[in-house]
Amino acid sequence: MTQTSTPFPDGFLWGASTAGHQIEGNNTNSDWWHKEHSGTAQIQEPSLDAADSYHRWPEDMDLLAGLGFTDYRFGIEWARIEPVPGRFSRAELAHYRRMVEGAVVRGLRPMVTLHHFTVPRWFEERGGWTEPDAPDLFARYVAATAPVIGTDVAHVCTINEPNMIAVMAGAARAGDAGFPPAGLPTPDEETTRAIIAAHRAAMKEVRGINPRIKAGWTIANQVYQALPGAEEVRDAYRYPREDVFVEAARDDDWIGVQSYTRTRIGPDGPIPVPPEAERTLTGWEYYPRAVGHALRHTASIVGDVPLIVTENGIATADDTRRIAYYTGALDEVGAAIEDGLDVQGYLAWSALDNYEWGSYTPTFGLIAFDPETFARTPRPSAHWLGGFGRTRRIPRTSG
Repeated sequence: MTQTSTPFPDGFLWGASTAGHQIEGNNTNSDWWHKEHSGTAQIQEPSLDAADSYHRWPEDMDLLAGLGFTDYRFGIEWARIEPVPGRFSRAELAHYRRMVEGAVVRGLRPMVTLHHFTVPRWFEERGGWTEPDAPDLFARYVAATAPVIGTDVAHVCTINEPNMIAVMAGAARAGDAGFPPAGLPTPDEETTRAIIAAHRAAMKEVRGINPRIKAGWTIANQVYQALPGAEEVRDAYRYPREDVFVEAARDDDWIGVQSYTRTRIGPDGPIPVPPEAERTLTGWEYYPRAVGHALRHTASIVGDVPLIVTENGIATADDTRRIAYYTGALDEVGAAIEDGLDVQGYLAWSALDNYEWGSYTPTFGLIAFDPETFARTPRPSAHWLGGFGRTRRIPRTSG
């Protein structure tokens, strides 16, 4: 096996990602906090203190910068900023502004996510995304974030994985909070339309805050692979779950590509993962090549819109498998760049072990934390992956 490398393109983002609710702790005004404490069957445990990153963000940023990363994607919580309708917390806006400034001081370029699955409880209780004024309410919140993102923030993500928001809404409307044995539930069409409208309204607000900000959103790519003869079935299945959201990014400054595994499609639809396949702690098939397929498919839809890998990683208790996964994934990223795709960044999921929407069992983190003391421990994979930020080259293997 031959070891090679691909140089980073100019300005390439090299970092790790997190989401506010998953690491901050005690996001008590959010819809998710309410779900966690309402006896929902799919939620095994509540988030509670999470990794206490609300208070310990300086330590987290120190670690990432020290490891060699140059970029950090983190979320700001709508539920903290607007805890009641139309009332904005100056203290919370100042908190998130300190995070932006703290990242810059440490040599980390901040990418700020405005919405990462959670909304204020009041927003959910009044009907959520399908209320007629939901896009306007989201735009009002985005406008209020001007003190946070107005300076020093080059990249803003409006909404994380809008296709999964629509999928979950579809599952809820069908009265089934679970997922089928393979594939995803049918997305709710009304939510799809609303979330695209909210994104477009948010893009307008971000550009009004500072036209130099590069804004976009991130899509969960399931890497739908058709068995011979099932191409039309695949395309019809994929469109409402993914492609309609990718199409909505054609006028954006960039699009985030997020992938972890693949979904094979046969004549009758999705095919379960074979029993003999290696699985991760989330039950997904171990498939490092997913990100390459996701990049190429996304590029085929958006044309010349720049691509950023905003999430990619693996939930595992074996860090050697994490390094092996990233090795295979980075082969794909490097190959895509060498083939001429405009890939402008790679951010691993995730910087820290975190609350994976119902459980702390799936450990995605490059950095582990002790739930009692909150002490952080970078794994070998963190040193390995972060180190390429110093060489400014993407590792490649061949042969």
